Amino acid sequence: MIKKRPLNLKLVLSIFFFFLCSWISLALAQNRTIPVNVGLVLDDLDSGDGKIWLSCIKMALSDFYASHANYKTRLVLNSRDSNKSVVDAAAAAVDLIEKVKVKAILGPGTSMQAGFLINLGDQVHVPIISFSATSPSLNAVHSSYFFQFAQNDSSQVKALSSIVKAFGWTQVVPVYVDNEFGEGVIPFLTDALEEVDARVPYRSAISLSATDRQIIEELYKLMEMQTRVFIVHMRTDLSSRLFAKAREIGMMTEGYVWLTTNGIPNELRSLNSSVISSMQGVLGIQTYVPQTTKLEEFMSRWKRQFQQDNPTIIDAQLHVFGLWAYDSAFALAMAVEEAGTASFEVSQYSRKLSHALSSMRFKGIAGDFGLVDGQLQSSTFQIVNVNGGGTRLVGFWTPENGLMNKLNSTNTSFSSTSNKGNLAPIMWPGDSLTAPKGWQIPANGKKLRIGVPVKVGFTEFVKITKDPSTNAIDVTGFTIDVFKAAVEVLPYPLPYEFIPFAKPDGTSAGTYSDLCYQVYLGNYDAVVGDTTIRADRSLYVDFTMPYTECDVAMAVPVIDVRSKNAWVFLKPLTWELWLTTSCVFVLIGFVMWVLEHRINEDFRGTPSHQVGTSIWFSFSTMVFAQRERVVSNLARFVMIIWVFVVLILTQSYTASLTSLLTVQQLQPTVTDIKDLLRKGGNVGYLTDAYVYDILKQVGFDDTKLKGFKTMEEIDEALSKGSANGGIAAVVDETPNMKLFVAKFCSKYTMIGPIFETAGFAFVFPKRSPLLSDVSQAVLNVTEGEVILNIENKWFKKGDNCEDNPTQELSNNSLGLDSFWGLFLISGVASILSLIIFVASFLYRHKHILKHPQDSKALTWRKIRSMFEIFNERDFNSRMFKSSQQRDVIAGNPDNIAGDANSPNNNWPESTSSFSSNHTDANFEFFGGQQTQSPGQASPEIVPSTTDPAIIIAEMSRTSATAQDNN
Repeated sequence: MIKKRPLNLKLVLSIFFFFLCSWISLALAQNRTIPVNVGLVLDDLDSGDGKIWLSCIKMALSDFYASHANYKTRLVLNSRDSNKSVVDAAAAAVDLIEKVKVKAILGPGTSMQAGFLINLGDQVHVPIISFSATSPSLNAVHSSYFFQFAQNDSSQVKALSSIVKAFGWTQVVPVYVDNEFGEGVIPFLTDALEEVDARVPYRSAISLSATDRQIIEELYKLMEMQTRVFIVHMRTDLSSRLFAKAREIGMMTEGYVWLTTNGIPNELRSLNSSVISSMQGVLGIQTYVPQTTKLEEFMSRWKRQFQQDNPTIIDAQLHVFGLWAYDSAFALAMAVEEAGTASFEVSQYSRKLSHALSSMRFKGIAGDFGLVDGQLQSSTFQIVNVNGGGTRLVGFWTPENGLMNKLNSTNTSFSSTSNKGNLAPIMWPGDSLTAPKGWQIPANGKKLRIGVPVKVGFTEFVKITKDPSTNAIDVTGFTIDVFKAAVEVLPYPLPYEFIPFAKPDGTSAGTYSDLCYQVYLGNYDAVVGDTTIRADRSLYVDFTMPYTECDVAMAVPVIDVRSKNAWVFLKPLTWELWLTTSCVFVLIGFVMWVLEHRINEDFRGTPSHQVGTSIWFSFSTMVFAQRERVVSNLARFVMIIWVFVVLILTQSYTASLTSLLTVQQLQPTVTDIKDLLRKGGNVGYLTDAYVYDILKQVGFDDTKLKGFKTMEEIDEALSKGSANGGIAAVVDETPNMKLFVAKFCSKYTMIGPIFETAGFAFVFPKRSPLLSDVSQAVLNVTEGEVILNIENKWFKKGDNCEDNPTQELSNNSLGLDSFWGLFLISGVASILSLIIFVASFLYRHKHILKHPQDSKALTWRKIRSMFEIFNERDFNSRMFKSSQQRDVIAGNPDNIAGDANSPNNNWPESTSSFSSNHTDANFEFFGGQQTQSPGQASPEIVPSTTDPAIIIAEMSRTSATAQDNN
């Protein structure tokens, strides 16, 4: 044991010597560090946010140098209190620069103070680093010595507009503090809202020093408006008073929407419970800070340290500005070390320090730290809902994905899309779970100021009358009744008053486009009248759904064009129908001859007689004057259908001809606007109407255009005609032209539409919340009987139109398209009858076609024989059998074959009159034997068949041959 004591003593001495050397080395190293003075200008350094931010900055420097003990530079803080004054902040900065020779300044606390310090830093080349000034207007200075280590307010306007778009709100009123901080974001917010078709009808600016009474007066002004969506942009000191008064007067109830920028939710933890209770239902944008282990450890350390340093401040809350203050001090310490210590010349060192700050990248307490053009790049926001004693997360927003319900575990990819359905349920003001529609007609608000046009003519649409004793104005007309009917359909009351668009003398104050522009200027809340939807007007106003058609048409005089010439009887039918009818007549005559000539004596005789009889028979059916009998069933079938066709043709012809000769045939004097332009006629239009511009675009010269105001003036000008100083036509909107023609229907007609438009509609401001509801109401009115009753009330025909016959303005000639079906049926029946007849005929005489010899000469003889049989009488028919029986009973058997002298008979007198000039071929055809007796002129024929038809055919052929030989 004694031997080991020297060893232990030696070990203890070695350890002591090591720590001594280390302490000496550290002391020497600290003595070698270079102090760098930096300034700190903040508000309330003795209390409030200033003390919290100062503690964060001190902790940042302590943490930085604890982890970077080998760095040669050490920041030395020189603090100044700005006392919430711009002048004091500027004076403090000057003092720090001139007396302390600071290399950079952290602060100031507000955007207004920062504006002064930026110019000062540019002049003396001292970087100004702000972690709490968020106004976008600070970036307009374009200073290379200003660094905004806080989130720019302009970065959150897209998130706000996404919420507005998701819920379909069309009007938003910004409520902001009346200083540089409040005004700086308004241009960016307005642009973002316009991109989602949301209008800003009013801007509510409240002074930072406003009294409670002034705040209440401004809130009452907002209550009288229709808009119920408000975006609040101010710090918590003013917003807490605003929400308390809004709750007091009933503006935190159901139907209201309160959105806030991140300045309020970021500091919400520091507010007391009474202020938070007055903000129930508020939806806010909050800067997103990733919850990391490093952040949690820092928050715990800071809370302990701050409580030790400030035991009188109970339950202090650290928000994102304190985190940005920590990261700013951390970045400045790193940049100062990077800038080096070789040269401390002001301009050279400032450039190096500014460059080091601009390129700084690290992972800070508040998230990824990095600057682009001197601004902190942080664009992810949380959507929070004030509910209960604090806020509740309902979603997120990023530039890449818009609104979403959550981030994934790595915070790099996102789920869902920008739709309100992807946000968690929101508790709106008044403890309502239903999203407000964003506007409401105030019960004690002012009436809608609706402008109406002043018209001299066509007052059926809008008519303004004034009581001379009371000066009361009464507005009536078609469009007024339609608007009143639409208002009655709305699910809420809509107070309004009609205001004529007139000069002091009562005349019109301008055109319809001028009246629409008054809505854009805010002089009227809407326009009700016969206002046409036009593309140029839609640039500055919105239109409801049209309540009537409104194309551009032309009214022209009409003349009676009834034909008085000798050929008027041809006009009832078109030439195609005349030609087709004639061809069908010939076809029916041919069919009747084919079916009847073998069995009917009325269709026999010489060829010319048969052709004439067939055509006569067919055409005589047109007046049902045919005398010929029809004996075959096939022919009767054809005639039944043909008589039906002829009956319809004749009746239609008679009716059309009667109309041509008796009814007025009024035709317009002009049928095309281009013809009118080509002929150089004068054209009328209604004064102050947009039709004048259309006519100019078409090509009409001013000398050819004449403006009118009343229907009587137009009637007089049209009666004169263009040649006598009047007009050849008047061009205007279809409703006006219909009204004009209805009053003078015996003189004029309407041509067109010649140009197309969208129709008459009511006018509202751009993105008016009333637009969709009124449009739906207009559709309900126009789809029912209400619009018909209104039209019958205002659009009545003139007295001279009631007894006038119908005016035909089109061609009365009947065409083939009206009768082709009848012709088709008749043609099918005729062809079918012919097919049946031919098939029956060939079947009865098939033995002739089946003769065993098949030489070419014999084939032609068969065909010729068949045609000869077809041309002869059919003695097997009922008609000829009855005739033979009558001849036998009358004692005239020689007349069985018919009277040879009859003009309708081409039959030989008897079968014994055959000629003796039979050839061998003929003899062989009959298959018999011939013998020749002396003294006989012709051999005796012994036929081998008993078929009468073959016998008759052979007898006829032999007789003809004999006559030729004689």
